[in-house]
Amino acid sequence: MKHTITLIPGDGIGPEIVAATVRIIEATGVDIAWETHIMGAQALEKYGTTLPEDTIESIKRNKVALKGPQMTPIGKGFTSVNVGLRKALDLYANVRPVLNLPNVPSRYSDVDLVIVRENTEGLYSGLEHTVIPGVVESLKIVTEKASMRIAKYAFEYARKHGRKKVSCVHKANIMKLSDGLFLECFEIVAKDYPEIEADNKIVDNCCMQLVMRPEQFDVLVLENLYGDIVSDLCAGLIGGLGLAPGANIGEQGAVFEAVHGSAPDIAGQGIANPTAILMSGIMMLRHLGEMEAGARIEKAMLEVFAEGKVITKDLGGTAKTNEFARAIVEKMNTSSAAA
Repeated sequence: MKHTITLIPGDGIGPEIVAATVRIIEATGVDIAWETHIMGAQALEKYGTTLPEDTIESIKRNKVALKGPQMTPIGKGFTSVNVGLRKALDLYANVRPVLNLPNVPSRYSDVDLVIVRENTEGLYSGLEHTVIPGVVESLKIVTEKASMRIAKYAFEYARKHGRKKVSCVHKANIMKLSDGLFLECFEIVAKDYPEIEADNKIVDNCCMQLVMRPEQFDVLVLENLYGDIVSDLCAGLIGGLGLAPGANIGEQGAVFEAVHGSAPDIAGQGIANPTAILMSGIMMLRHLGEMEAGARIEKAMLEVFAEGKVITKDLGGTAKTNEFARAIVEKMNTSSAAA
């Protein structure tokens, strides 16, 4: 089956790591036509908008996109194009698997959990205004519709992937109405999945428990802001954001991306680690039903990590981005020849 996929290289190191990932995916033999589009600062300069309609329409048409990291100015400039894209396509579920990789130094060796983050509302609604000079108000929006939808997604994900427990993370002890509604919706949905354990954690306690005993968690479902923070915390448990894949899922399509930033300080040097975007590409292949191709890449990648000979600089090695990609392709070819 032929797939047409929207490709957004991104900013900074984005084009380098995306190119390496495309090279590895194409080595599987899966029939893919790539439609390349731009967003963010590049699009603003070229089209006068950070989120061109052509890019949105391409994703709507193809239903799938692979996206490199985008730069977002801090405290000024244009708003996050990542948030804008999620809103434009109603990509309501942000999914971030967190798993230890071989030979990667970390505090733990048995982390295997999945963050499911509500992606469309909460404080990320961006509804802010100045009440009077020196006083700013930001509105947190929580709806029954979005809360029920993300809870159902989390339980369906757990059922599909053989996960045993879903934990709702909240602050309902203080925000009794907003977080209270989120928790209430979770508890209603949980009743439809009696085979899956359901519990809940207050977000500050959850963070402490993740640092102390991450093995107690399986699938976590969180509001938007909590999910953003906790997913980065979890990435720290396995070695950093360079090893953390992500997907944004909705009815209109799915966008697979690395969750780290654009790292402009090392852009163009060919030393960036493409693991996060590669793992996102594996998620994308499985989403497309290309299970065998996804498994081949994952197996080869894990073998490269296990050998520890071709590792990028951020993990203590000396390999360039392209050398790391080449090593994975060679592992895939060797496995195919042996079979």
